[in-house]
Amino acid sequence: MDSSRFVHRRKPDIPVIGPRAPDKKQHIQEVSVKSIELSKVIRLLEDPLTVNLKERHLFVLKKLLKRCQIGFLLKELTGIAKILNICAEKVTDHPEYQPIFCEALHICRLPFLKEKSSDELNYAQDVIEFLSHMGCLMRVSDAEVRQHIVESVKSFYSSVAPKLLPDGTGGLTKTKTRTFHSDNRFSRLALRLQPTSPGYRLQLLERSDLAQTLLLSMAALENQPGIKLQLLQTLQILSSSSDMNCASILQAGGAETICLHMNQPDPNGQVLFHSSEILWNLLERGSTEVTAQLSSIECVISLKEAFLHQLINGFRHSDLQLRNDLLVITTLIAGNPNSLLILYKEERVLLAVLMLVRPPAASPERRSASRQWSSAQQEEVQLQALATLCSLAPIMLEDYMSCQGNAVLLLLLDWCVAQDAFFGQGHSSPVAEGRGRRKAQMRHCIRVLRSVTSSGEESVNQDLCDQGTINQLLGILMQMEASPDEDDLVSLEIKSDIQLILSALCERDMHRKELFGSEGVEMAVHFLKKGSDKFYSGLGHNKLILSTVDCVWSCIVGCYTTEDYFLAKEGASLLMDLLSSSPRCVHCNVLASLLELCDNPNALSHILSWRDSSGQTAPRFLLQLWMDEEEELKVSRDQDGGIADPQRPILGVYQQEDPQLSFPANVPSAAVLELSENLRSKVYSIFCKLGFHDLPGLSRKHYVTLSVVRRYLDFKVGEVWEEVSRELGLDGVRPTTPDEEALSAVCKISEDTARKVAAEQRSILELQEKEDISEEQLMYTEIKSHWKQKELTAKSWDSYVSRTSNYEILKEVKAQREEYIESSRPKPEHEEAAVHPTELILGKVMSVERTGSSGPAGVKLTLARTSIKASGQDQAAPTTQDPEYFSTVKD
Repeated sequence: MDSSRFVHRRKPDIPVIGPRAPDKKQHIQEVSVKSIELSKVIRLLEDPLTVNLKERHLFVLKKLLKRCQIGFLLKELTGIAKILNICAEKVTDHPEYQPIFCEALHICRLPFLKEKSSDELNYAQDVIEFLSHMGCLMRVSDAEVRQHIVESVKSFYSSVAPKLLPDGTGGLTKTKTRTFHSDNRFSRLALRLQPTSPGYRLQLLERSDLAQTLLLSMAALENQPGIKLQLLQTLQILSSSSDMNCASILQAGGAETICLHMNQPDPNGQVLFHSSEILWNLLERGSTEVTAQLSSIECVISLKEAFLHQLINGFRHSDLQLRNDLLVITTLIAGNPNSLLILYKEERVLLAVLMLVRPPAASPERRSASRQWSSAQQEEVQLQALATLCSLAPIMLEDYMSCQGNAVLLLLLDWCVAQDAFFGQGHSSPVAEGRGRRKAQMRHCIRVLRSVTSSGEESVNQDLCDQGTINQLLGILMQMEASPDEDDLVSLEIKSDIQLILSALCERDMHRKELFGSEGVEMAVHFLKKGSDKFYSGLGHNKLILSTVDCVWSCIVGCYTTEDYFLAKEGASLLMDLLSSSPRCVHCNVLASLLELCDNPNALSHILSWRDSSGQTAPRFLLQLWMDEEEELKVSRDQDGGIADPQRPILGVYQQEDPQLSFPANVPSAAVLELSENLRSKVYSIFCKLGFHDLPGLSRKHYVTLSVVRRYLDFKVGEVWEEVSRELGLDGVRPTTPDEEALSAVCKISEDTARKVAAEQRSILELQEKEDISEEQLMYTEIKSHWKQKELTAKSWDSYVSRTSNYEILKEVKAQREEYIESSRPKPEHEEAAVHPTELILGKVMSVERTGSSGPAGVKLTLARTSIKASGQDQAAPTTQDPEYFSTVKD
């Protein structure tokens, strides 16, 4: 409520005139006079000489309360609290003070008054102490006084300030019942006062001890049931309005106190109702602390008595609701491992709950009860029993197995699936999932199975496997997946829970992985193909993806039969697809599954042959993950990705900024924890399987990163030893000389290794630079050759055009060509050889042969040739040359 509502308004026709200097002085005198009067009242009540002047006390107190009828001033709350404390001490022996005391408490319902806006801040601590003091006044045994205290606190949440009516002068003219025109000084003072807002008082109430002291006063109200009921109502209001109030109540053991007083005689049942509401409010704001307080045997017995009373005597709708609330509270208490549930074993509560869980056709007790209960009531009880069983069964496994809990749940699961025309319907809560629908039962049944299997009890898991649970769950899962409408919140929760159950059953047993078999592999491949497009849909696809990866890791990896079938179905490629498309929060689980799968030799070829949508290979993508991880950790790297600090080759900035502490021997240090907190160790382990040479799709930049990956284990060992050396120094322990030399040598080796890797990275980059320069030169040469060819082509074309278009140019070109031919002929060395003799060659067909081929190729000719000199030449002796054979037959 805004405090501006209570500020009076002046009439618009009256001008606002500031007070004159004498008026200000008079105001200061009036306030100081009133403060002095308050101190005089306190002295009158405490002074040994006047302590017994009862009539004088009552007269002064009435006069003081008459002035405070519109509320107490913030600046006077300390004095008012002292006066109330004195009156509380006097009420027991002198009942005459009781009306004055009650009237003062009645005024406490009104908002406090302030003279200036800054008073709210300046007197905040006084208000806190005043409110805390109000709770302490519950020590007064008078019923009317306690009632006024409780009603005053309740009024804080519904209080209304006194009416501020315009009277022509802008002043306060009326309160709720009285006018004070007779006291002129008070009327002038009231003109300058403004009430604080209710929100101001409620904020300070949260910081006080009022809620705590009211709770502690409950023990003194055993003989005042009416006031106790009002106190419970007040505590309900306090606990529902503020987390700080709940914390204050819990600090005083409020949950246990309320629980132990909830079964006291009450004809109307209001005490139990308000007690349960308070417990609910506390559970909503601090469930762990509440269940811890309610886990005592006394509280368990109290809850049992309250529940049985409502179960036997309750018939109204509110009684049934209260019964259900008590049952849920008991269920939450059962979730606490320290709760004392020996009462449940003695009363065989688990057996009764399993009786209610059974399908109607399988339970004679349910059939007999069906004559009295409607179908809606039966369903509600069954759902509540399943919710109770989900908390009780994991911590009472011995009773659960003795009552054949697995058989009951599997029977209920068959009942949910069999002849279910509406299979695939349902919503998110037992109440909202619709009457007559079995999907709600199936959801809670799967929850119970998950809670039981996750406990890790081998006998329970073996019993489930012996009853064929693995094949049954796989069938239900694929049946749900085949339905076109099974993509709601409840269905996704059921699917992910089934996969978690299968993971818990198959994780450590090879035979169960074989039972998982090809049908389970088909199921995992089917869900992996869905990808992570709906990861942030808000319906639970994120949980389904994580449970699918967990199912691959627990049910497939480790058994060569299922692994080979998984690889044949492109399972490794699907995991890589999921790794490349999923958010970063999934990478750790997917990499862990891939790493375990790499133990199978057949998996390496599948991973190396994988390509993403952009053609990126698996080694390249894994190195990119490494670089992204180091960027997230702010590891010191140069601009090319090389080692910038050889002393800290893999250390992140955040790890360096952590306080240097010494850890116990059984606590992992920061260097060891880092292995599980990021992806680098898993990427390194996968590369150890794939190898570090001849990897496809890597650039020189990736080889720079790969050189760090290859030495990751060496760097990590050096980091751990450096951490050991530092912790020894922090503990003031000096190692022996050989140990100190060994530590120094290990740290030196790690640094030298980092320097060698840095040098290797520089050589890789230099080689890359040379290759880039060579490629650049080759590119320029190709460009130059290309342009030269274009120039020659253009010049040739111009020459051709000029020859064909101009006859004179053509003759000139011909003359140049003949001259060039003539100049290219060799000149004779002697003059007599200038005239070259002419020699003629004659040929004669010597023989003709047929080869059988068609055409000219089938004729083989044999020719003989001779030379004839020209006339005037010396006759030379005839020579006979060997015949030269020519054949038209192709070789």
